[in-house]
Amino acid sequence: MINIDKDYIIKLRREIHMYPEVDYDLPKTVALVKRELESIGVPYTEKYGKGSVVGYINPDKTDFTIGIRADMDALRMTEANDCEYRSRHDGMMHACGHDAHTAILLGTAKALKEIESTLSCRVKLVFQPSEEGVTSGAIMMIENGVMEDIDIMTGLHVGTSVDVGKLGVCPGVSSASSRHFKIEVGGKSVHATAYHKGVDALAIAVKMYEGLQSIFANEVDPKERVVCRVTKLHSGTAQNILPDYALMQGTIRTLNVPLSGFIHDRMQKLASSLSELYGVEIKVHAPLKSTCVYNNPYLSELMMKSMEKVVGKENVVKVEFGMGSEDFSRFTDIVPSVFFRLGTRNAEKGITQVAHQVDFKVDEDAFVYGAENFVQFVLDNQNGVDIEKAKEADERAN
Repeated sequence: MINIDKDYIIKLRREIHMYPEVDYDLPKTVALVKRELESIGVPYTEKYGKGSVVGYINPDKTDFTIGIRADMDALRMTEANDCEYRSRHDGMMHACGHDAHTAILLGTAKALKEIESTLSCRVKLVFQPSEEGVTSGAIMMIENGVMEDIDIMTGLHVGTSVDVGKLGVCPGVSSASSRHFKIEVGGKSVHATAYHKGVDALAIAVKMYEGLQSIFANEVDPKERVVCRVTKLHSGTAQNILPDYALMQGTIRTLNVPLSGFIHDRMQKLASSLSELYGVEIKVHAPLKSTCVYNNPYLSELMMKSMEKVVGKENVVKVEFGMGSEDFSRFTDIVPSVFFRLGTRNAEKGITQVAHQVDFKVDEDAFVYGAENFVQFVLDNQNGVDIEKAKEADERAN
């Protein structure tokens, strides 16, 4: 019998929700995670990088290790919800459900600790910063060695694409790669009436924008799943001065990682061409943050078997891939992994908002299913999985 403390998870989620923090600067959230791990007797370390915590169930059992990840950071948004636990931090909000992810993993830790002596494997509880940030907290933790002793990895994401009471998974590629770009254009300020003596950084930025659109119109196969959007263009200080600086930011999402590299290369060449033409400096910064989340087909089958025990076969759904991104992908690049969807949609309660909206909500009744599924997956696979079978499944899928 799996014992999940539903009230415990909800209480923690609301506390985390009230004090959202962003990127790697998560002092209150990290303190809460450490407080709870200490209270339930789970040892932990902070050695894998700023804003991270990793707890251990059965730390001395090293033959087989299952990693479970939760991201902890929030977004720079102002919450519009009117509830007693709305954000107390101005301009910050948990609008993507990471507060729920963190609370669910703590609830999972509590349940696993109760049965720790009966488990034959080790479980590594990975609390990660900066999933939403410009730089990836997953990459930081990997570079600091968090994956060196993990054999398989799992995690979840809440979502209103699936109804509460249901669990979903998308075998194979399930989300897009992500490359955030920042383009800085130099120029020369001058009074607008003497424009011929200056260099208009805004005008050059507009040409950069048009050039990016041309790449997609003429050089990218229309069958490709790809998004490249400029989401910010800022320039100028006054109505009668040519701007000497322009900032352009945006994102590239694709299910084809090499295509993302091609677009980045063309972006660099376009910047070099305009830089030479106008005699200005144009800087392009566009690192690949997330690859595509890849759910190992064999592990996906194992996950769905666990899901059936938790919510019943009729409530297990296959989710279609999407153009969103997740730096959980960095873990899937290293070991066989599976990332599942926890349904939190409830139209009767008015909970239908998609992530990154100022009125984003989740149905808290769903949390128990996420924690129970994590525990069930550990129970079902504590004696190890057939890694060769997982590799063969990857080869067949590719």
